[in-house]
Amino acid sequence: MFDFAGQICKNIGMKSILCFGDSNTYGYIPGGSGRCRFEDRWPGALEKLLAPDWRVVEEGLCGRTTVFREAERPWRAAIDYIAPCAATHRPFDLAAVMLGTNDCKCEFGASADMIAQGLKEVLRVLLSEVYSTTRVLVIAPPPLCRGLNCGRDFGFDENSRAVSLELAEKFAETAQDLGCLFFDAASVASASPIDSVHMDKRSHIALARAVAEIVTREFC
Repeated sequence: MFDFAGQICKNIGMKSILCFGDSNTYGYIPGGSGRCRFEDRWPGALEKLLAPDWRVVEEGLCGRTTVFREAERPWRAAIDYIAPCAATHRPFDLAAVMLGTNDCKCEFGASADMIAQGLKEVLRVLLSEVYSTTRVLVIAPPPLCRGLNCGRDFGFDENSRAVSLELAEKFAETAQDLGCLFFDAASVASASPIDSVHMDKRSHIALARAVAEIVTREFC
């Protein structure tokens, strides 16, 4: 097991991480029974793992996309909010961005290439709003799982799942193009079969540990 407590950072002073994402950053409980406790969703668990040297800023919004705008909720597109968000919270040392799941909804009809291009647009705006020393970590979200109804309650179908399975490869290329760090959440976490979309507590904690390892490796 990784020994976070035994790590001694070379840099002095508290650092901060902006965790920017959708309902899987917000901590939506699979099945719709509410929101996970702060310490049980991955940004909160991450802060606990990295304490006392790091502070985590949560920016998770249910339904958030990269650039696609829903007819009834157009303001949930990240492209419209990432600039003021970054300006509000800067300076921060790392931005961990996990988007793409909602872009797979049937109504958008988007391919993995289109979603990756949308993510690139968001990241370019983010990079233009932060200091040159800020690192960006692109996290490919866990793919949709078949589960009970393949996320149909949230506007997904089998094709959505197929697209979600292609995101990691496309996002890795996007991260490399922009000089960002990359992590595939599916290597440690998965969507719950309860609703096919959202991570459970186990996956939140596993993702937090994986990101903590990256932070420790890159900044300490």
